[in-house]
Amino acid sequence: MSIQLDEKNLKSGLLGLVVALVEIIQELLERQALRRIEGGSLSDQEIERLGQSLCDLSDALEKIKKDNDIEDTVLKVRNGLDETVDDLLDKFINPERWTDGTAQEMIK
Repeated sequence: MSIQLDEKNLKSGLLGLVVALVEIIQELLERQALRRIEGGSLSDQEIERLGQSLCDLSDALEKIKKDNDIEDTVLKVRNGLDETVDDLLDKFINPERWTDGTAQEMIK
């Protein structure tokens, strides 16, 4: 049995996943930068360089998304990851749902 792959969709999906992950990392970097700024551990020059670097990264990601027409793909990946994280957090907060989900999956 062979699997038929559409090269364009594969490239779009993989690139969308990579860009989505880089966007998530960028958001984490921005949060950490704000903590460091508020904590006073960065000089004015370091704050300027950090801000410029984060802006450059954001611009580069937007260009990659536009040039490769993957805006929707990245959004779908981000939404899927958000739903997965929300589900996992919910199950950690409410452990009884681990067994509920397993039972539901077995019924399907």
